[in-house]
Amino acid sequence: MTTTDRMAVARSAREVLAWSRGLVEPALRTAVDTLPSSMAHIAGYHLGWWDEHGHPVGVNGGKAIRPALALLCAQAVGGTATKAVPAAVAVELVHNHSLLHDDVMDGDLTRRHRRTAWSVFGVNPAILAGDALLILAVDVLAGSGHPAATEAIRMVAAAVQELLNGQNTDLSLEQRAEVELAECVRMAEGKTAALIGCACALGAVFGGGRPEQVACLHGFGMSLGLAFQHVDDLLGIWGDPAVTGKPVHSDLCSCKKSFPVVAALTSQTPAGRELVALYHQDQPLSGTDAAHAAELIDAAGGRAWSQAQADELVAQAMRELHCTSPAPRAAAELGALARLATHRDH
Repeated sequence: MTTTDRMAVARSAREVLAWSRGLVEPALRTAVDTLPSSMAHIAGYHLGWWDEHGHPVGVNGGKAIRPALALLCAQAVGGTATKAVPAAVAVELVHNHSLLHDDVMDGDLTRRHRRTAWSVFGVNPAILAGDALLILAVDVLAGSGHPAATEAIRMVAAAVQELLNGQNTDLSLEQRAEVELAECVRMAEGKTAALIGCACALGAVFGGGRPEQVACLHGFGMSLGLAFQHVDDLLGIWGDPAVTGKPVHSDLCSCKKSFPVVAALTSQTPAGRELVALYHQDQPLSGTDAAHAAELIDAAGGRAWSQAQADELVAQAMRELHCTSPAPRAAAELGALARLATHRDH
C-alpha cells in the first residue's frame, strides 16, 4: 500500500475518538473498580458512568482527546495502540483528577451539562476522589509491565508538577490587577499543555519510539495544548452553553484572566481601557456587565488575537509532528484530532 493509499483510509477525528473510547474505557473502568467504593462512586459519577445514587446513565464523559493522542502517538512511531492503553488510561485519570480539583477551586456548579462532583458529594470528598485518581494513574503505569514503566511514571510526575504550578499561577493571576500575556502563556504551558505534551510523549514511549521521536511528539503536544487553551478560553466567553455545559460568559462573571481577556486588557485600545475599568471593580461582574465585557474584548481585538494564536500553534504542532517521520495514517489522524480540538464551536 502506498503512502497516499494509507492516508486515504485515515479515519475522521470523531471516528478516532470512538475507537479510542472503545479501547480505553474498559481498562479505565477496570482501574476505577479497584478504588475504595466511596472513591469509585464519586469518580464514576464524575466520569459520567452513573448518577449520584450509582444508577447507570448515558452521560457524555467528554471527548477524551488526551488518551486518543496517546494511542495515535504510539502508532505514529510504529507501535501498537493496544500496548499504549495503560498510558492512555493514566493520562485520562490525571486529567480527571485535575478537573475534580479545578471545579472545587473555581466554584463551578456544572460540568458536561450536569452538577459537578463537589456540588453533589461535598468539597472534601471530591478533593479526595481527585487524589485517588492521581494515585491510581501511577498504579496503572506501575502495573503495566511495560519496560518503560518507571520512565513513564517519572514523566507523569513531572507533568503533574507543571500542572499544579500552572494551576497555582492561574489562581494568583486572578488576584492581580496587572497581568502580562507572557505570564498567561507560562501559566497555560503548565496548566494545560504539560499534560497534553505528556500524553503524546507517553504514547511514543509505549510505542517504542526513539528519544528524538518522543521529544518531537512532546513538542507537538505542548503546542497543541497551548492552542487548546486558547480555544477553551474563547469558549469560556462565547461558547454555546449547549456545547460547553457551562453558563454563557462563565469566565467573565468570575473575572478570569484568560488569553483573550488579557490580550484586550493590555491592548491600549479605547475598548481595552474601558474593560480595565470594568474588570477592576470590587465585586464580580453581573450578567449585563459580563455581556458588555465580551463586547469590549471583541472590539479590543482579544477574540481575533486568540484565534490567530490557536491557528499558528496548530501549524507549529504539525511541524513538530512531521519531524518524527510518523506513520502516514497516524499522522493524518493526529492532524484531524488537532483540528477538532482547536475548532470547537465558539
